[in-house]
Amino acid sequence: MPFLPLWLEARGLDARTIGLVIAVPTLVRIVVTPLVTHQADRRRALKAALVIASAAATLAMAVVGLVQGAVAIALTLALAACAFSPLLPLTDAYALSGLAARGRAYGPVRLWGSVAFIAGNVGAGALLGWLAPGHLIWLLVMALAAATVAAVALAPLETVDKSAPATPMPSPMTLLRNRAFLAVALSSSMVQGSHAVYYGFSTLEWRAAGLSGTLIGVLWALGVLAEILLFAFSARLPASLRPTVLLAAGAVGAFIRWGAMAFDPPVAALLPLQILHGASFGAAHLGAMGFLARGVPRELAATAQGLVATWSGIVMATAIGVSGVVYAASGAGAYLVMAAMASIGFVAAVIAGRWWND
Repeated sequence: MPFLPLWLEARGLDARTIGLVIAVPTLVRIVVTPLVTHQADRRRALKAALVIASAAATLAMAVVGLVQGAVAIALTLALAACAFSPLLPLTDAYALSGLAARGRAYGPVRLWGSVAFIAGNVGAGALLGWLAPGHLIWLLVMALAAATVAAVALAPLETVDKSAPATPMPSPMTLLRNRAFLAVALSSSMVQGSHAVYYGFSTLEWRAAGLSGTLIGVLWALGVLAEILLFAFSARLPASLRPTVLLAAGAVGAFIRWGAMAFDPPVAALLPLQILHGASFGAAHLGAMGFLARGVPRELAATAQGLVATWSGIVMATAIGVSGVVYAASGAGAYLVMAAMASIGFVAAVIAGRWWND
């Protein structure tokens, strides 16, 4: 997805139109994700939902690659987003439920997603040397096709005994009445949304400061590496360490990171600040996933993931818009806004810990 704007540019779209087109998946995610994830829970069909969504996304993205014109691309991308937007929350719901049933930790499995992120972006960047930007869309199609094959290979989480009396499906209102769940959703979305400046403007700022492309690549890789190491060793964390504490620790890491970035730190200071990505993203993500695994009914696992993903999408889209406006006036001001978001995330995590009776 980071290379999609290059493909859109190769299709003749200008910068303003590209911005509008790439906003489509975010808008679709807000509406579609909670509907799809709840239906997957309701029908007890997480695997089937993953297979259908990934296959539909593959076909729809192939259509995106074949159409011409901004309107046609936006419409077909919206259809594709209906399919690929629920994939991550569905996958996390499947992973949390399946790993819990097998007594295995989430982090050491999740780290391979981070490894794939590095490999995918480095590989796509290397391919740009000989692959025309107009063909980049087919990398997305191949990635979604691989996801479809993986989804088909998944084992069903559970077999429904049709002879047994049906158990009532909990209402999604159960989640909306759960104060701890709402506080965790707020905390997670604020901490993850606080990365908006980092994702959107850090490379531009570093290039303006004279950093080489190689050094910028090292800084990005260092952050993801810290995240991978935390995931790898997360199974060794004390069982008494509550998920809300991890979430609060992630918020503290984000507050320190963005607060320091506001003061234009030297290159030497960027290295430890990038390592803090293990906390600002890694610890916060593990904390949120840990709560969802233990703090919500298993029958609503995907629904809970969908609601958190939807709220995070709203916060992230708002944060990107606000930070863009503030960054245009003051880069330091934008980072201070993100630090303020992280502080709200910390308060919400502490409140969630008080409200949650696990």
